[in-house]
Parts: sequence; structure tokens; C-alpha cells
Amino acid sequence: QVQLAESGGGLVQAGGSLRLSCVVSGRTFDSYNIGWFRQPSGQEREFVAAIIWNGAGTYYADSVKGRFTISRDNAKKNTVYLQMNSLKPEDTAVYYCAAGRGSLRMELGYDYWGQGTQVTVSS
Repeated sequence: QVQLAESGGGLVQAGGSLRLSCVVSGRTFDSYNIGWFRQPSGQEREFVAAIIWNGAGTYYADSVKGRFTISRDNAKKNTVYLQMNSLKPEDTAVYYCAAGRGSLRMELGYDYWGQGTQVTVSS
């Protein structure tokens, strides 16, 4: 079993930045890929970014490429960050981190999910 806990969400003005954290715990957590997804109110959940379990690669949705960065803490290997810069109102959503060993860009590729953290970007 793997547990995930997100933090760092909040209210920010357009153009601002936030850093989300995802703390992962449980058995063999360091062998799981970690992804970030988001779900705007009334919409389906969508892929944002992912990092391969050993840090060998990172992947981004086109809508966030160049603005968001996913990384794994080298010291605290159980923590994955999502640095979000140049935020836009359309980035407003509940952000979830997830752990899995399947397809990186699809929800079905993840077995474990956090509870989510709200990000609100005001115009």
C-alpha cells in the first residue's frame, strides 16, 4: 500500500507562483512513477505532469509546458514537487498526485491517489 499527501495549494494572482508537494509513503514507494493531475470544477480530471520513479524522465501536458516543473527531492526521496510559475486563471483546479507503474499520461496508469489540494488563480 502506498499513501500520498498533497500540500501547498492556495489562492494566487495571475502571473504568480505556487509549489505543490506530494509526500509518498508505504512499501516500495520509490519504485513508483509519480504524476500530477488536476480537475477543474465541473470538468474531468486531466494529466499535468509526471516523473519516472528513478527521475530518468519528466513529462508535461502541453498546457503547462514551460511554466510547470516536476521534480523529486534528492534528499527526501519520498517527496515530489510541482513548481507552478506564470499561473493563469485556467490553472484553477484541485490538484492530485498519484503513484503508479503504468502509462504516465493516463489515470489508468496510477494505482494510488492523494486527496487533492485546491489551487485558485485570480485574474
